Amino acid sequence: MATVVPSIGLKGIEGYVVKVEVQVMPGLEGVSIVGLPDASVKESKERVLAALHCYKCEEILTRKIIINLSPAEQKKNSPVFDLAMAIGIMKETGFMREVIPSDTAFLGILSLDGSVKPVDGMLPAILAAKREGFKILYLPPLQDIPLTHIEGIELRFVQSLQEVLDSLNGQLSVFSLPPQEPIPFQKNASEKDFKHVIGHEQAKRALEIAAAGGHHLLMSGPPGCGKSLLAETFPSIVPLMSQEGQFEVMSIYQLAGTTNPSFQTPPFRSPHHSASSVSLIGGGSNPKPGEVSLAHRGVLFLDEMAEFPKRTLDMLRQPLETGKVTISRAASTVTYPSRFILIGAMNPCPCGYLGASHRYCTCSPKQVKKYQNRISGPILDRMDIHLILSAVPLDGDSIEHNEPSAAIREKVTAARQRQYERYQAEIYNAVVPPEILLQQVGLNAGQEKMIQQMSSKQNWSTRVQMKIIRLARTISDLNGDELITDEAIWEAMTLKRENNNRNQKVVVR
Repeated sequence: MATVVPSIGLKGIEGYVVKVEVQVMPGLEGVSIVGLPDASVKESKERVLAALHCYKCEEILTRKIIINLSPAEQKKNSPVFDLAMAIGIMKETGFMREVIPSDTAFLGILSLDGSVKPVDGMLPAILAAKREGFKILYLPPLQDIPLTHIEGIELRFVQSLQEVLDSLNGQLSVFSLPPQEPIPFQKNASEKDFKHVIGHEQAKRALEIAAAGGHHLLMSGPPGCGKSLLAETFPSIVPLMSQEGQFEVMSIYQLAGTTNPSFQTPPFRSPHHSASSVSLIGGGSNPKPGEVSLAHRGVLFLDEMAEFPKRTLDMLRQPLETGKVTISRAASTVTYPSRFILIGAMNPCPCGYLGASHRYCTCSPKQVKKYQNRISGPILDRMDIHLILSAVPLDGDSIEHNEPSAAIREKVTAARQRQYERYQAEIYNAVVPPEILLQQVGLNAGQEKMIQQMSSKQNWSTRVQMKIIRLARTISDLNGDELITDEAIWEAMTLKRENNNRNQKVVVR
């Protein structure tokens, strides 16, 4: 009868149970791995045999061993099964007498000397093991993740195969190299503060609303008016992530093979406008997360948005609408989460000075129209707020009266908490399903008529009308109102109405 050792495989960010089945059979010596392994998994037999050689298991080299990775229909693309293979071989060949509990899983790649090392994607594998009901998980120390424990599963960090054997037979109860302690939250020294942003009071109000409800925002204005500064300051008012959010974001960064500078603050990604569609959306022969996924639960800032290729921008439609991106390749199809707040910044025309008060625009109407049409209608329709900015004069006294980011973040966090309590989940107004939103908002007949009349006048789509209701709900949450007020609806329509006319010259000071 074959020996079965549980492990965890990954398909994108989602994990599933992989049963490493080991069977010794009569025949020519050798190790065969089946179950759709890729090259890194096929090479596991060399690493495992070298590691077992260090433990005086030379007789294994004279046996015929079949290793099946079940389910066989799923392609295995990570060497994380090394530890489970070694345990299975030692158990099947009689070198290990200890019983392998059915609620225990094993993760890790083996070095030739028998030490256990981590691979990319350890954290999503840990979370998957918890979801699958495992009680104990053997894995290598994770020095790049501030993780001490996860409720519901016991993490046993081991440095070598010998420590696993000692633990299974009860000789080892204290594990070496415990993981790092959680890093306390510290404000980033380079983080900008709205207190130092001069003027732009309406823009700050719009950004506060966007942060509270998770709404997308597009800024248009001449060079130097403060678009990039406002966008780069925006993360300072976005609420901190919950532990679940931190784990999810860390999982994505691990799969991408990169690091997140902070574990508690939402990520802020600002790709250059020359970025390819693969780097923005994700992909490759072995699909990796793109910028839209690296910005999950955070902010994606597209500076000079009109300079991005139109085809690349149009690929944002699915992530903006569904909060996830699906990448299909011949080898596999993976789905990564991509729920982010999109902030775009662009000039109103090629020269940049359309509507500016201090310089004339030299562009023809045809040039202006062609430039603005680089951002397609479906993308504009998905933007909740549109701001048209202009330069403001420097005024040293105005800084004293500016509200700091810390105070704004407190209000935004309180508004988010109201939304979480209303919807009984960690979900905010911009993404809550329409049927739940309409059931909760409770618009009266007068307010419905108000929105219908303005929609008819502005030729708003159904999506835009829903965004008006979402914005009004967020504004009411910020104001602490239980029901949507008429003032909130008017403010929401003002923020969205500017998006309907690309050539409208509105000055925000």
